Amino acid sequence: MDSHLSSNEETIFGDWLEGLAIFINNKVFGGWKSGIEGIDLEFDNEKIRYIVNIKSGPNWGNSSQIRKLIMDFNSAKRTLKTSNSKLNVVAVNGCCYGRSSITLNKHDYYKYCGQTFWKFISDEENLYLDIIKPLKNQAKEKNEEFHNLYIQTLNQFTLKFSQEYCFPDGKINWDKILILNSGEKKKNI
Repeated sequence: MDSHLSSNEETIFGDWLEGLAIFINNKVFGGWKSGIEGIDLEFDNEKIRYIVNIKSGPNWGNSSQIRKLIMDFNSAKRTLKTSNSKLNVVAVNGCCYGRSSITLNKHDYYKYCGQTFWKFISDEENLYLDIIKPLKNQAKEKNEEFHNLYIQTLNQFTLKFSQEYCFPDGKINWDKILILNSGEKKKNI
């Protein structure tokens, strides 16, 4: 349950941060939510078109997800250059938190994390600090509410599990769980 909640929290938080990054960049550089698959943000700065894929943190994907990111960047570059062959396109994997050095990796895209990312999209050195302070206060307010909902969900899960997958003495009916998980599906006749 903790993994499920953590994953959902990451998605909600990540989506919110992505929207915030696009909003801030729009106000500073006129950036926009990209319509190109796999690209979250596009903006122009100093005669460069930046295409940005935004992630919550630096350790967001496995090798196949990284390969897809590279394919998305390459496809976006081809698409943009088709309509304007002189366009200088730079790809960036932006991470809302974490640390990174500013170097071009072997796959021809930059990875900016934390302060580096927020400065890149806003031209503000300490924007990352300005964002975190209000979040910290809101997190304190929501913490008790989250804890109560967490306990309620855990209790509901425990009740349902014990009703469906436990014997009256409280022992787990492992055969029933294995049949559910690995048994052959019965065909409807």
